[in-house]
Amino acid sequence: MEKRVTFSHKSLPYLLVAPQIVITLIFFIWPASQALYQSVLLEDAFGLSRQFVWFQNFAQLFGDRLYLASFTTTMVFSIATTFFSLSIALFLAVMADRVIKSATVYRTLIIWPYAVAPAVAGVLFFFMFNPSIGILAYMLRALGYDWNHELNGGDAMILIVVAATWKQISYNFLFFLAGLQAIPRSLIEAAAIDGASPLKRFWTIIFPLLSPTTFFLLVVNVVYAFFDTFGIIHATTEGGPAQATNILVYKVYSDGFIGLDLGGSAAQSVVLMTIVIALTVVQFRYIEKKVEY
Repeated sequence: MEKRVTFSHKSLPYLLVAPQIVITLIFFIWPASQALYQSVLLEDAFGLSRQFVWFQNFAQLFGDRLYLASFTTTMVFSIATTFFSLSIALFLAVMADRVIKSATVYRTLIIWPYAVAPAVAGVLFFFMFNPSIGILAYMLRALGYDWNHELNGGDAMILIVVAATWKQISYNFLFFLAGLQAIPRSLIEAAAIDGASPLKRFWTIIFPLLSPTTFFLLVVNVVYAFFDTFGIIHATTEGGPAQATNILVYKVYSDGFIGLDLGGSAAQSVVLMTIVIALTVVQFRYIEKKVEY
């Protein structure tokens, strides 16, 4: 017999979901519709006059060499940040799951960075890697590497990847650790009795059972790399040097709020939103098939 949730009044379920619907309409649907509307307009810097130009803003975008270069920059940054944040968090979660003595202290220390705002994380790494006073820059120079993210685009990319990865590790760690603790110990013990090595037990038992958690975190981390890293880049490199770290979300800001190209900035936000939606659909359409629930 199937059990279903029943409500005393037919309007009660609608009232329960109403706050979430209102929040979605105010903070997503309305801004998205405004961006879509502004993307087909040509406006002056003060918004006093506007002209309907159809898809002229989009045509100019894809004819802009700097904008096309930001696609490559975004892909490199997003892939690197997602890969390192997931892999390091998984390693730390596996180590934390094996710790018995002082386990609470160990886990708490790893979780702390999640409470740090992205802009603050950017400032921390900006000072640590500062070519003049940064301790990490000093250590790199002592090892023979002349670090200078203010002049070297490769160094700047490494800086923002490291900062963004450090900020996201704690979030991934929480979910991986919860997933590991939900795996029955009897399965792992049975594999150990059968003679499976720790590495084989991880790849054949533990990691497949973590696939739902890994898939969820993959989607979340891609969205994080595309959107939530704005504060890190703004606090560290501001898209430089020479546009080397000017990812799509930061270019929306720099062209719209600094360059005052309102229509072009709105068109960029529409393109960015479309890319993220497409990536999410692809992940659910193809990658989810490999997930074992």
